[in-house]
Amino acid sequence: MNRIPIMTDLRYLPDSDDVTTFTATVQDSADDYVVLDGTYFYPEGGGQPADRGMLQWEGGRANVVDVQKEHGDVRHYVEDVEGDVPTDGDQVEGQIDEERRVKLRRMHTAQHVVSKVVLDLFDAQTAGNQIHVDRSRIDFEPADFSQNEVNAIEARANAVLDQDLAVEKREMARAEAEEQTPDGRGLLDLIPDHVDPLRVVAIGDFDLCPCGGTHVDHLDDVGHVRITSRTSKGADVDRIEFELED
Repeated sequence: MNRIPIMTDLRYLPDSDDVTTFTATVQDSADDYVVLDGTYFYPEGGGQPADRGMLQWEGGRANVVDVQKEHGDVRHYVEDVEGDVPTDGDQVEGQIDEERRVKLRRMHTAQHVVSKVVLDLFDAQTAGNQIHVDRSRIDFEPADFSQNEVNAIEARANAVLDQDLAVEKREMARAEAEEQTPDGRGLLDLIPDHVDPLRVVAIGDFDLCPCGGTHVDHLDDVGHVRITSRTSKGADVDRIEFELED
């Protein structure tokens, strides 16, 4: 018999993405995954990879190597299981890899800053992005950046980061978010109409963008951006790759 999806509570939303330890109750499990009633683990999405970490329970533990949404469930995929996999109703302790989470929070926030800078300077929208712990990339369209323009993007992004603006994560009524999101930010047309309210990330008065990812609380936590490459990905699409410096 097919099980009805649990709709796991994403407890890191809207603004608890600094939490890395928690207790939850098992709702479903298999040999390779565990579903909880609520989680602070970030499931892969929006260009950001899943958190990793560990689950512990009475008589056992396991490494969390991937986290994915599955029709409302959040599946914590596990390896190196010690003891029996926990079953419905069991209590587990979750431990997110904090060092990795911090790197992803910094990277994702930096991506927002670079994306808004490019929109402001060159009216080029973010067509896609991929966040990693040690580097990230953003595709812009329409774009055909010169080296001088790349240098300008880096300089302007770091000038914004040096302002140490507050990064606020909150829920906002969809109509209000659509009104306040700058043109060219957020790809609101890709978010299903029934999603209301939206979780938005506001960086001072510099940027506002609907986003479900994890972010720092102040830009000073990001460091500086160093753009490492610019490549053409086709007609009017340029890819910028960057790293972060403390």
